[in-house]
Amino acid sequence: MGHDAIVIGAGMSGLAAALRLALHGKRVALLERHELWGGLNSFYTLDGRAFDVGLHALTNYVPAGTRGAPLTRLLRALRLRHEELRLGPQRHSEIVFPGARLTFTNDVAHLSAEVARLFPAQRDGFARLVEWVRAYEVREDREPAPSARAVLAEHLSEPLLREMLLLPVLYYGSAREEDVDAQTFAILFRALFLEGLARPAGGIRTLLNLLVKRVKQAGVELCLSTGVRRILVEGGAARGVELESGEVLTAPLVFSSAGWVETQRLAGRSAASEDEGRLSFLESIWVLDRPAHALGHGASTTFFALDERPRYRRPEALVDTRSGVLSSADNFETGETRAGEREGGELRVSVLANHARWRALAGEEYARAKAEAADAAGAAAVAVTADFRARRVVRDVFTPATIERFTGHVGGAVYGSPRKRWDGASGIERLVLIGSDQGYLGVIGALLSGVTMANRHALAGARAAEALS
Repeated sequence: MGHDAIVIGAGMSGLAAALRLALHGKRVALLERHELWGGLNSFYTLDGRAFDVGLHALTNYVPAGTRGAPLTRLLRALRLRHEELRLGPQRHSEIVFPGARLTFTNDVAHLSAEVARLFPAQRDGFARLVEWVRAYEVREDREPAPSARAVLAEHLSEPLLREMLLLPVLYYGSAREEDVDAQTFAILFRALFLEGLARPAGGIRTLLNLLVKRVKQAGVELCLSTGVRRILVEGGAARGVELESGEVLTAPLVFSSAGWVETQRLAGRSAASEDEGRLSFLESIWVLDRPAHALGHGASTTFFALDERPRYRRPEALVDTRSGVLSSADNFETGETRAGEREGGELRVSVLANHARWRALAGEEYARAKAEAADAAGAAAVAVTADFRARRVVRDVFTPATIERFTGHVGGAVYGSPRKRWDGASGIERLVLIGSDQGYLGVIGALLSGVTMANRHALAGARAAEALS
């Protein structure tokens, strides 16, 4: 049977694009090189314990029926119900800098009050910033202003507050060192602070398994352990793919979530070195013998910095533990123990890391470096919260080399290329870019990327309008 479209990668954007196309009668082949779906947001089991990969929290949370919100539009486009996601809102999160702590919830009024408490002279400026974000129109047909730092400086005169508000945005989606473009800033500020954070009961597999179930019901041909050797291009246009097995699949449209650099290479083209992502992370997952809140850590997510002006760039050393993210699965409303799994708690610590330095290690040296880096990250985290380290039952650690191995992202770059292609154009006719290098970020953003690019490039007119109304 022939296909109307081929989708490369069964991560969030690939699953959403395939489902959106299939719901409108397209015959779709969804190709995934690994034996599990999910990409950057997947899951695994180790020693009988279930772990999520990538997911700290789902951004853009709003209650069911909230009009005009990205989550509401996404659910309508994919014909999903809010309750099927089993989302539990955060209890509260925090941004911690030397001598300053801002808490926030899924009600931006809480953060506004916190800003007024800690930085009273910035009250009006913060209100103007919130209104700027609310009014910002995300468009795929324009080059956004280059600097979020400039936007923050227009509204806020206090450097520490600017740094505190920028840090969560950078850690949750910036592929650029030290800054982010204004459009991405607006998207992520809204996702984090104007809407909010939640977590599916049961972790990321709840959402992934729901999507896979619907993809199969819609008739998508989901092909696992099916790597793509190259994208076939004739006369400047994509016509299909050659699989690693040697089999050739043809289709008039190819959607790739592999990334800009990776997609260009699959198509036999080179990409500029400045398009390669530089930012990767080391993440340690600490399984504890009791919930984090029982140790005195009550935040769902903690964005922390040990310096007033943290550096968000690829470190020279293996890791940079002077800033990072601490996430507690227990401190969401869905933080109950899952049947058949563990009692206790879980904390995840993420810090910046250098891919090239990790790739240079092997064997015992690599294993020793992982343990030492995770210890250092844990020590940095407890500088801003309760000491959880003695309560560790087990720990697992991911490095940039792990990320590269399981995602194929050059350099283990979690957020891909620093330059986004908002219209999905790849420079090759009928080859469409989806996922992080298209521009939308986070779990909801990745799903919206698949939907919006399917609308734009395959489902014209009324169908596209229906998804975004």
